[in-house]
Amino acid sequence: MTHITTELRASMENSAYAKLLGLRLLELSEGYAKVAVTLRPEHANFLGMTDGGVVMSLADYAFACSCNTFGQVRVAAQFSTNFISAPAMNSELLAEGKTIHAGKTMALTEISVTDDSGRLIAKATGTAITKQNR
Repeated sequence: MTHITTELRASMENSAYAKLLGLRLLELSEGYAKVAVTLRPEHANFLGMTDGGVVMSLADYAFACSCNTFGQVRVAAQFSTNFISAPAMNSELLAEGKTIHAGKTMALTEISVTDDSGRLIAKATGTAITKQNR
């Protein structure tokens, strides 16, 4: 049974930080999210290359969308990114998050970031914990 609601999807799509960076939610199903960003000049670092923070933010967005589709609010406890190659400016990046474990108190998600040619840009993992109501 899916826990994805119209409100959950709208909340994810309307994230202020995602909008600031131009991140877009393309697909969402239980334990899976596909998100994208078109790289712009303002995504460049001091070397004129895509800033790693943009790649990490895209992966984190896929992570958050994926692990929050099970009916519980989860927040990150750990996030790790390995950069494989540098994406070209003006390319489209895609991140796919797949939650491989979703228990009562924690979830584990794997994320792959590729460019529009299918080249692997980064691999990430995230551990999320269930947020307690306070």
